[in-house]
Amino acid sequence: MSKSRIHNLFVSLDGYAAGDEVTADKPIGDAQALFADFDGRFIHGLGAVDAPVTLDRALSTTWGQGIGAEIMGRGKFGPQTGPWPDDDWRGWWGDEPPFRTPVFVLTHYPRPAIAFDNGTVFHFVDADPGEALRLAQEAADGQDVRIGGGPDTYRQFLAADLVDTMHIVTVPIVLGHGNPLWTGLGGIEQRFDIETFASPSGRTHQLWNRKPR
Repeated sequence: MSKSRIHNLFVSLDGYAAGDEVTADKPIGDAQALFADFDGRFIHGLGAVDAPVTLDRALSTTWGQGIGAEIMGRGKFGPQTGPWPDDDWRGWWGDEPPFRTPVFVLTHYPRPAIAFDNGTVFHFVDADPGEALRLAQEAADGQDVRIGGGPDTYRQFLAADLVDTMHIVTVPIVLGHGNPLWTGLGGIEQRFDIETFASPSGRTHQLWNRKPR
């Protein structure tokens, strides 16, 4: 059965998962320090890069394993708000977005899909979490669905009890302000079995797996 998964969710010691305001120059606002040492080249497998295997790198590879579709909030796709402007914006990632699957972008302003040669297709849908997950599971063709963020989207899916597994990376920094992860989610940890791993880098990885219903 297809699962919904969250991967490589970086959060500060004080609970922030992104900055306050996304701009064209700052995709996660003033929270770049969360990803200061993250090497995204490993998300598609350790063999993709000639470098030592570390705990951080090994866990980052789970991002793409068995994933057939992604769901993301509009702010992860771009900095625009309101009706879509008449421009050529195709996301932050240039001509080769890393997803390589259908991606469902949650927005109140649907628009035609955008397709890339590497298999990434952005679909823009006005849907609640349950409907979005249904659409993504159909597109995933039996594989799992990744809930790709940002923080608002994570909170919506967690609040709706639609997340099966989650990989959280706590980074040893204090941001002091930003977009919080846990607001309104008190007690959510009771739904999951949680394993914790400390990395020599100073990060702490947590693997959350839903308890049997």
